[in-house]
Amino acid sequence: MTELLKRLCSAKGVSGREDSVCGLIRGEIAPFADSVTIDHNNNVIAKVGDVDAHNIMLDAHLDEIGFVVTYIDEGGFLKVAQSGGMDMRVMPDTRFKVLTDSGELTAVVCCLPPHLSDGGEDKAPDIDSIYLDTGLPAERVKELVSLGDTVAYDVMPTMLLNDRFTCCSTDNRACCALLVRVAQMIKEKPVKTGVTFAFTSQEETFGKGAAAAAFSTAPDEAIAVDVSFAAQGGVADYESGKLGKGAMICISPVLSRKMSYGLIELSKKLDIPYQLEVVGGRTGTNADHISIARGGIPTALVSVPQRNMHTGAEIVSLDDIENTARLIYEYIRTL
Repeated sequence: MTELLKRLCSAKGVSGREDSVCGLIRGEIAPFADSVTIDHNNNVIAKVGDVDAHNIMLDAHLDEIGFVVTYIDEGGFLKVAQSGGMDMRVMPDTRFKVLTDSGELTAVVCCLPPHLSDGGEDKAPDIDSIYLDTGLPAERVKELVSLGDTVAYDVMPTMLLNDRFTCCSTDNRACCALLVRVAQMIKEKPVKTGVTFAFTSQEETFGKGAAAAAFSTAPDEAIAVDVSFAAQGGVADYESGKLGKGAMICISPVLSRKMSYGLIELSKKLDIPYQLEVVGGRTGTNADHISIARGGIPTALVSVPQRNMHTGAEIVSLDDIENTARLIYEYIRTL
């Protein structure tokens, strides 16, 4: 799992430009699937078993947050817009990769020294004050960089103590790895229903990938798998789950109550650790889009706890990934 996570999190796949991670995931899931395709939305769709008889779709988005280049000024500095909800508090001096047609350029977010500031350097910068510096003169930057090029975090995946893993894109590559693990479990011990694994695009910007995948594959039911907030300093217990304490099963009006409580009862029966996440409306995940596809699809949401969401240092627990994979596999076995 550690090596799989490192491979997936090392790939750059900002929302709308997921090509490289699509190819990587296709290679990872192929040994455990009957068929694998990549559609024109950059969704990787893998199928196992007879999906015409009964089909459960498992969804994990494969895109990550980043920037898109909007302007190159006279000094060669890059202006950008957000592709997804970047945490602007951690932007100053952060390192990125500009993904151009000719390759990758390293860039650093400019950081105004406190000696030259107005005393407001402790405030989160707004997007209009963000400039990226490649170190190159303006003429060379304009030769290499085009407006619309995407910008991804330049962060190395790292194992921490206590089976914790950190990188910039564990949202949601941790859950992509989780679904590969579920596919491996099914390969080792087959189930009686058809399963569609949907690694979907553009969740961070619109959710188009999941909506299109749910429509085209027409599942009888679906489980969306994403990350959610884990406890850390300054976060109330009722607003978060805990690392290492298992999957966060969501209860929400937009989700299938039957499926959600079925997952809870199964967790109790098999002694699989779980936590509850209660939401009063939309979940902010692909589950919202899947549940209203076609005539409506019964959908559940299961999340992996994560600290430092939408930063370059997102943290997940390998134990949570494994236990969540086991829960989903065991649920599929009941169908």
